[in-house]
Amino acid sequence: MEAKQTPNRWCAALGIEVPKLEAVAGHREANTYSLLIVALLESGAPMTLDEVAVRFEAAGIADRARALRSLQRCKPGRAPVYREEDRYHLDPHDDELDLWAFRLGLRPPRVQADALPRPPPAAALPGPDVPLTAAELDEAWKGASLNGWSAQRIALAVLDANREPLEPARVVFAVALRSKFHSLRVEQAQFDRKGSAVTVLPDGRWAIAEDAGAALLQTRVAVRALVERARKYAATRPDPAALAAAQAAYERERAAHGAALARMSRALLVAFPPDRPRAAALLDVQGREITTYVDGELDALRARLGGYEIIGAEDVRALLRALGFDPGERRLAELGPPQKTMKIDRRGRTLQITTELLVQGACGISQPFGDEAKLAAYLAEGQHGKLRRRLEADVKSLHALYEYGRLHGAVRLRWGFLDERIPAPWVHRDEPKLRHLKEAALEEGRPLEVVIGSAPGWAEPWARAQRVLVEKEPGGWRKWLVDEEGFVVPDEEVQRARMAAAPH
Repeated sequence: MEAKQTPNRWCAALGIEVPKLEAVAGHREANTYSLLIVALLESGAPMTLDEVAVRFEAAGIADRARALRSLQRCKPGRAPVYREEDRYHLDPHDDELDLWAFRLGLRPPRVQADALPRPPPAAALPGPDVPLTAAELDEAWKGASLNGWSAQRIALAVLDANREPLEPARVVFAVALRSKFHSLRVEQAQFDRKGSAVTVLPDGRWAIAEDAGAALLQTRVAVRALVERARKYAATRPDPAALAAAQAAYERERAAHGAALARMSRALLVAFPPDRPRAAALLDVQGREITTYVDGELDALRARLGGYEIIGAEDVRALLRALGFDPGERRLAELGPPQKTMKIDRRGRTLQITTELLVQGACGISQPFGDEAKLAAYLAEGQHGKLRRRLEADVKSLHALYEYGRLHGAVRLRWGFLDERIPAPWVHRDEPKLRHLKEAALEEGRPLEVVIGSAPGWAEPWARAQRVLVEKEPGGWRKWLVDEEGFVVPDEEVQRARMAAAPH
């Protein structure tokens, strides 16, 4: 009897069975990078690209040499994959890994529509001798196009369901409530001609003509044919009430997960020199406290890091290795550039993206980090006071970028004519962001307090706060921030945001 395969730590974190590379190779979402993820999930342990290429060959995907070339070209070190020396690992806490598991069919959707109950069967439709009802028009015309219907047939349907003559504008309004796509216009209707099934009364109202029998019966048949089609489609879909309940439960689960993530203890870290640290600054995010450590004090830093659930830094894994701290299974926030370069013109020129450039673009801090030569001089000359102050300033800049990313889910790259958004990999999709605050403020009818422009001061981060209202775009879905003078505040300019205190 074949022994049952035990889940590895990466698959266990995702709550999935250990996949087989052969089973995923033909999936529509399969490419070199996604199959690298599957190979790592299958292994449950770090692998070199050569080891992955060997596995590709065994799975019949490509021969070893060709597979290795493809792996080297697919940017294998991007999240949720990361590289340590020559081995590639997975970050089980990166929500991109969970999304890849879903895309590749390794886990089911969070809301499984197929498992939800179907709506109960509807009553049989009456024959053409029975007048239409408003409910039948609702069912037939919802989301339907009536562009192929004549103005006469559309008007007949409304008048038949209403049981009495109507003003032309009311007829058109009744149609517009149910469908955006129709040809009925008051000024274009020609119901005063001979033989029309719709007649115009002396007071201007529209009514069903006395000799409209055949046209009226055809209208009822046409409307009920649309009802029948809508019901056949609805029978293949989950019950709307059950689907809404399942979606609401999923949203509650996401909100609870986001709240749990928001409560996690977090520390941000800078160290110098990063490859062999002799000095470091640790910023406690919740407590808004900064502590610096130099030389012999680093043992205390290592002990303190063990108390945090999330640790963030630039090139965080390499920095923690250099400090001699094993992060274990805790979450790590990589605060280095989410992408290294960006094309800036058609000639192929590229911009090198640095953390400094992102802090400048997102937070408006012109000189976010100290000069390495000066830091080295402070260290060599024993000027520990200056060294500590500079490291404190550096970690404050990193904190400004970190908080901007948490608020927006992205950071801002501004350089010359460029003004781009780059997703912040340290933010989970379930964590509350500015858009969630806007939705809550709009629902509760309360203003927000925001800090706009450059990053707020460390000592009093809300000193520049101002109140803004959330307004919905007329006829659209976007939600705008509007200041007390009526001007729209661009979302990307917001550095801090919170719900304003309720009036006493």
